[in-house]
Amino acid sequence: MTNPLRGEVIRLYKNLLYLGRDYPKGSTYFRERLKAAFMKNKDVTDPVKIKNLVDRGEFVIKELEAMYYLRKYRTLKKRYYEPEH
Repeated sequence: MTNPLRGEVIRLYKNLLYLGRDYPKGSTYFRERLKAAFMKNKDVTDPVKIKNLVDRGEFVIKELEAMYYLRKYRTLKKRYYEPEH
């Protein structure tokens, strides 16, 4: 019997993998850490625990997006504004 949350977990993994392409330490580093995190929890079968882990993954996605936006903002600010010193 397949878990009904399986599709959600796969979607989360794919989204994180996509976002990891621009990770500051490199995509290979991010991919290895992502795979290790998912493999650590591969034996979880309780739907409540799986939902909590998926929610944590969604939080990580939001944090990554915020980090990327901040990096983009800092780059644009550096490029178009005078230094403040």
